[in-house]
Amino acid sequence: MTRSLSRRQMLQHGGFAGLAAALQKLLPDYVLHAGVLPAIQTSPPALSGEVINLTIGETPIRIGSRQVMATTLNGTVPGPLIRLREGQQVTLNVTNRLSDMTSIHWHGVLVPHDMDGVPGVSFKGIEPGETFSYKFKVRQYGTYWYHSHSPGQLQLGTYAPLIIDHAKRDPVEYDREYTILLSDWSFQSEGAMLARLKKQAGYFNFQQRTMGEFFRDLREYGWAPTMDHYLMWSRMRMDPSDFADVTGFAYVYLMNGLTPEANWTALFTPKERVRLRFINAGAMTFHDVRIPDLQMSVVQADGQDVEPVAVDEFRIGPGETYDVVVVPPDDRAYTIFSEVLDRSGYARGTLAPRPGMMAEVPPRRRRPLRTMEEMGMRMGDEMPGMALEMDKNAKAGGKPMMGRDMMMPGMTMPEHDMKPGMKMPPAKPDAMPDMNMPRHEMKPKPAMPGQDMKQPGMTDMKMGGLQQEGMKMERPRPVSHGPDSHGTGNQMAPEETTSRFDDPGAGLGGDGRRVLTYADLMALEPGADHREPGRALEIHLTGHMERFMWSLDGRKFSDARQPIHFQLGERLRWTFVNDTMMEHTMHLHGMFMELENGAEPRLPRKHTVLVKPAERISVAITPDERGPFAFHCHLSLHMEAGMFRVVLVSDRLPETTR
Repeated sequence: MTRSLSRRQMLQHGGFAGLAAALQKLLPDYVLHAGVLPAIQTSPPALSGEVINLTIGETPIRIGSRQVMATTLNGTVPGPLIRLREGQQVTLNVTNRLSDMTSIHWHGVLVPHDMDGVPGVSFKGIEPGETFSYKFKVRQYGTYWYHSHSPGQLQLGTYAPLIIDHAKRDPVEYDREYTILLSDWSFQSEGAMLARLKKQAGYFNFQQRTMGEFFRDLREYGWAPTMDHYLMWSRMRMDPSDFADVTGFAYVYLMNGLTPEANWTALFTPKERVRLRFINAGAMTFHDVRIPDLQMSVVQADGQDVEPVAVDEFRIGPGETYDVVVVPPDDRAYTIFSEVLDRSGYARGTLAPRPGMMAEVPPRRRRPLRTMEEMGMRMGDEMPGMALEMDKNAKAGGKPMMGRDMMMPGMTMPEHDMKPGMKMPPAKPDAMPDMNMPRHEMKPKPAMPGQDMKQPGMTDMKMGGLQQEGMKMERPRPVSHGPDSHGTGNQMAPEETTSRFDDPGAGLGGDGRRVLTYADLMALEPGADHREPGRALEIHLTGHMERFMWSLDGRKFSDARQPIHFQLGERLRWTFVNDTMMEHTMHLHGMFMELENGAEPRLPRKHTVLVKPAERISVAITPDERGPFAFHCHLSLHMEAGMFRVVLVSDRLPETTR
């Protein structure tokens, strides 16, 4: 049927089209705007220049079918993309239109401490009605982002991308680029979430094991392995399905401010090189990113150029960034699929040659289970139960890990890892972890002359669960904590911790896809400081999950009276030891950390480091800016619950630290 339009109707439609055209000139291409045209995607110039003005206020926006009040930057979620150039001087005026104090932190950007934007550490914060001017010289290039560092405001929408162009020629060749900002939105406040988790640690976990799963395990694995497995976790008072404190029950996962149904779309011409700048601005969420049928080449990590690495998938934690280049070969649509760690939800977008096209959304994988091996527990009498959990983890897409040699006699491996009918040999009593060496040669770190590099709890160089002392290979020694690691906030400690740079993480690496690991990262150019560290520090990531207390060295920030001292210009080694059963992304303000993954002299530089359960990661640091800087877990609720410290960089170390 057709019907004619009156003159008035034609004018109304024309006026609406004019409004849409006007808005297209104002809104960033990744933005979900306040309820007017929620799916507008345009490509206007980013905010740039020597003076940039930002306003933080409250704006109604639409998330799916619901209108909500967000804390916005210049009225949008995400806020406007800021584009700067290496070497330029910039002034960013931030005006607070909220009724509460606010702030902006330039995540990963090297700035003087008083421009870093952390209330109570760097400055007093921006009070309602005030304008604060951030002024600094841009000393780097790459993909970064900026966000509020005031309680609860990140999750409410106060985040945006920040791209810094090379002063000279960019070593990455590409024909077009898009910024892909991943975030999580909840209709609950962070305060309400924290209150619920304090009362019940598994409040948001609706993927816990059921009686039905127990009986299925009995049928598949038998009585002894099943009972052994369930009793192991019961004795530890832990839940092997606990992968996320806050899940898809409470979160909507967004890609550039749009829900999966809204389907953010980026256009391309077949066979051109497309650069995708991924930023995880989520408050609490780890994402596993892949583009089915399209290989990605990782070219930057945390804004720093790396040797290109061809991968099918990568995990990105809160605060991390990865740049990838893709070359779509065909005139078809591709789905950008970002599945969350516990598999309770996903964000989704589309790469397409024309607007309106879309590709199939892949099915979500089974949620994996935590394993005792992953938790740093020794293999002993519990071996049948551990073999069960490793087999289940592999079937959910995870890597079987070192338990291959520890399988029970007669237990079959997952179908995707062996030929039909093939079975594992009997368990070996002296089985050693699998030596999956990264592409870089791993070498032990010698101590500086006159320096004792062995700190409490430190072992010699670890490789894939083994220890290298000359030519002798042996199991790592049990961890011993530092002198102040036994605070009330420390619920547990693994029996042994290892560096697992080549481990993609729980739920990844067992389905045939090439997954990025930290072992793959190598800086494109050698670092500026090639000295061996002259001082070593160790810090334990600790927590009491049943009470939802998070801490460092067993103490919440409110109980830690002294800062961590760095000396200006020194070369030090800092080792993070994760005593918890959760992943953490540890973010250090004001300086980069060089991952000691064996890639010398081209150690990759990161500002945010993902530390897996029962893992120890060492980084080399050269502080080059005086003053206090924040160090914390970038999971917002962990930081708010106490996983935070102040690092003080000064000309001389206090006598007590020497």
